[in-house]
Amino acid sequence: IPLTTTGLRHDERMTENGEDSLLHQSCEAPAKGDSLVSDSRALNTSLVDAKSCKEHNDALKLTDRNAEGEISLYQPRPPALPRLSKSRKSVSVEEAVRTRRLRNSQESLSDQVGTGSSTDSLKEDQTAPASGRSLSEYERRPTSQQSDPTDHRARSSKVRLSPVQPTGTLPALGKSFASATLRAANRIDGDCLDYAMMAREKLGERLHRNLSDSRLLENMGSDSASVNSMRSTYSVLSPIRPQDVRNRSFLEGSVLGSGALLGAEELDRHFPDRRVGIYIATWNMQGEKGLPANLDDLLLPTDSAFAQDFYIIGVQEGCPDRREWETRLQETLGPYYVMLYAASHGVLYLTVFVRRDLIWFCSEVEHATVTTRIISQIKTKGAVGIAFTFFGTSFLFITSHFTSGDAKVYERVLDYNKIVEALALPKGLPDTNPYRSTPSDVTTRFDQVFWFGDFNFRLSKDRVDVETIINRTVGGDMGPLLEHDQLSKEMKDGSIFKGFQEAPIHFLPTYKFDIGCDIYDTTSKQRTPSYTDRILFRSRQAEDIKVVKYTSCSCIKSSDHRPVISIFQVKLRPGRDNIPLGAGQFDRSLYLEGIRRRITRELKRREAMKNHSSSAICTIA
Repeated sequence: IPLTTTGLRHDERMTENGEDSLLHQSCEAPAKGDSLVSDSRALNTSLVDAKSCKEHNDALKLTDRNAEGEISLYQPRPPALPRLSKSRKSVSVEEAVRTRRLRNSQESLSDQVGTGSSTDSLKEDQTAPASGRSLSEYERRPTSQQSDPTDHRARSSKVRLSPVQPTGTLPALGKSFASATLRAANRIDGDCLDYAMMAREKLGERLHRNLSDSRLLENMGSDSASVNSMRSTYSVLSPIRPQDVRNRSFLEGSVLGSGALLGAEELDRHFPDRRVGIYIATWNMQGEKGLPANLDDLLLPTDSAFAQDFYIIGVQEGCPDRREWETRLQETLGPYYVMLYAASHGVLYLTVFVRRDLIWFCSEVEHATVTTRIISQIKTKGAVGIAFTFFGTSFLFITSHFTSGDAKVYERVLDYNKIVEALALPKGLPDTNPYRSTPSDVTTRFDQVFWFGDFNFRLSKDRVDVETIINRTVGGDMGPLLEHDQLSKEMKDGSIFKGFQEAPIHFLPTYKFDIGCDIYDTTSKQRTPSYTDRILFRSRQAEDIKVVKYTSCSCIKSSDHRPVISIFQVKLRPGRDNIPLGAGQFDRSLYLEGIRRRITRELKRREAMKNHSSSAICTIA
């Protein structure tokens, strides 16, 4: 309703009430002497004016009868409260007051200026006309005590008082309270959780969990419930019941049940997708004494999203100081990895590194060697193999160096046959599937087999023709070159590496280069570029091994061979407690020396950067 209409009706109502009041007074005191005459004259004048207004406002006249049936005068009332909906007409005045107090207290709490207080709403309610009294009681109050409507509208704006200061010290807040809000706020981000989701989206690539509980929990001491909740939800370690400690032995027995250390529960907890990442590198070092200044490009390529669980490095014609080579590997991989085992056969080196938190699930490690030379004391050609079981899956890694020479294909096939027959593995490890093993082939006695090294198979083509094909290669298609590859031909014929596979090759031949450059052999021999360095794999079950990467490392040029690397995702299966565990053994002295060198190298780098920045000269032209 417009404001003008409301004001008019209010005035009209007041006129009617005045007329009724005068009429009522005249009926109650008919004879009062001289005062009655003057009052009657005033009454007549008022009645004339009132009657004209009454005829115009008949519809607005309000009467109220009391308990005895008498007509009482209508008393002026304060402005009515906002009209409530039908569903809320039964709400009492006290409930409305409580709602108003709650709303005012919320406004004072959200006051940005800080001048509001929870006592403001209380003071307002105490001075309000209907704060705790019914409307009928308000009507009985004298007119002088009733509030004027204009004053009520003027006081409708909230009066803010200064904050009330506490008279004494507040009680200390307990640190053991449970807060759902803090628990939600302190949860770990989704990208630091387990890597199962990433494995489904990126072909086996997994986000390894490298969380530090101390760093995550150091700022959460005020909410013990949040800390306990997060530890129980996100911790890598699962609780162990005293009964399990009393009854279970992880070193003996043959139970496939849920309590096994190598069983399904532990496997699923560490590898939800049941696939482990394996990084393999093979490199003919040409017996150089000097090692590359940096091995990061060999072991930690920048185009890989994540590091792998196992690193297996095979070297042919290795450097004279084998211990120095292993120390450099430990320095490069850093504190996340430990050397599980290392074996050698002359200048053939084979080293296995594993993530330190996975070492407890590895069995005892065994190794064996085979020489392919007529004189066994000459250990430049042959093979070295390392075998172990991880959870319930057995692994065999072999690195070898076959007979060299462009035309000596038959001799290389003989080398292979001698190795598969003479490599005495496993020795004490149980065969996970003896029904599929044969005594004449070591590669049939393990679930997953990786064979890599310098096989010395060449391209049966003249160098000029090979270089012409290389120059015509577009988009990494090496098919025209591999048509002349001796190893590919022998594998198709079934005379070598029976049951093995090789990932597609999309890199240039890795042999033979001039030292320190990308130019193939410029010596008088003019050797034909060839794929001598290869990585092959074999599995008892189809699709157990998935190739993620297969390429060469062109950044390392200290040898006439380029290193070849490959990354695999390998299927794992639960194990039994009868597998002899390695009990966390690793080369501790090598680990400490590698970390010490890593720290020293970092300090030198920082010092060099500091000296470089302090020696800079700024000139102003």
